[in-house]
Amino acid sequence: MSPTDATSPPPSIPDVDLVRPIGRGGFGEVWLGLNRATGALKAVKIIPLKGHAADPAGREIVSLAQLESHHLSRHPHLLDIQHVGRTQDVLFYLMDPADDVSGRPATNDPGYRPATLALRLEQGPLPSADCLRCARQLAAGLAHLHAAGMVHRDVKPSNCLFVGRELKLADFGLLTPASTGLSRLGTVRYMPPDGRMDLRADVYAAGLVIYEMLTGLPAEAFPRLGERAREIAADPVLAHVNRVALRAANRDHHARFAHAGDLLTAIDAPPPLDRRARAWPWAAGVAAAGLAIAALGLPWPGGGRGVEVNFVTRTFEAEVLLDGKPLRGRDGAVLTSPCTATGLPAGVHRVMFRHPQRGTFDAGAIDLTKVRKVVADW
Repeated sequence: MSPTDATSPPPSIPDVDLVRPIGRGGFGEVWLGLNRATGALKAVKIIPLKGHAADPAGREIVSLAQLESHHLSRHPHLLDIQHVGRTQDVLFYLMDPADDVSGRPATNDPGYRPATLALRLEQGPLPSADCLRCARQLAAGLAHLHAAGMVHRDVKPSNCLFVGRELKLADFGLLTPASTGLSRLGTVRYMPPDGRMDLRADVYAAGLVIYEMLTGLPAEAFPRLGERAREIAADPVLAHVNRVALRAANRDHHARFAHAGDLLTAIDAPPPLDRRARAWPWAAGVAAAGLAIAALGLPWPGGGRGVEVNFVTRTFEAEVLLDGKPLRGRDGAVLTSPCTATGLPAGVHRVMFRHPQRGTFDAGAIDLTKVRKVVADW
């Protein structure tokens, strides 16, 4: 059966009656199914073995074999694959169905819609506690894959399901061992600009997903905070999640967390207690220029190692200059906004942004001992 052929009867699956499609991927569909013996509801992914120039079923089998060999799906924040099989026409596998979008358990009711993070975000950003909890659950599931040296390659809101109200990362069809090679597989908006689909690529995608949880904005809007900016600045939990997302989704490959385990550690690190009182102040005297400086941190621990500062311009791709010299990443490339620079010398420095179309913007003298984020707009 072709995934797009709505007039064809569903394929025959051993021991399962297929009820109706509830999702669609690039090469296959997900159906709601009923176990004939127990009546239990199952989500059934079906990939045709014929009808494609590529071999999606073969790729899926390889990925599922990797998943099984490392026992990777047995994690509370990865969707568990319970059975894999094939008929003459299709590859299929069985999973627990997602909750209904209402938050109730899955049902055979015709109105049932699987609860994905993508559907949840259509209602707006997540509340503070939910944002932190879901960010942690996503990072925990991803960290389990990374610990085995595997890359998911398709982290996005539609692949984050809620089962028993817990977020679970799903769809392992592109799972592969980590490498430094370039890849075109995945979803473009969540792929890093350098094209290296390694562990840091998953971190980049997770950072964008966390950003969407935080702001309710699409990934393309990163790092703007939109209408939630003041709430994020005033809420120490949201401000903490924002700092984590900024580093995770940094365009500079080496500035990101090395793997999801580091991302999880950063999420679990509690924000300093005094951040509740240190809201995002709109810098006096520069309102006409549209410059905002967020003083969201204390002196960097172990000051001899330097400080970490986020640089953001609302027109992207501006070079960042510190005391007249361009900042560079570990690979020697000039850093452009948005970016996170690490190891900067503490103290007062002149910060400037140079954009190819907008020209140079002088942000003035800024004390990097206190400031962790510089945001500018021409």
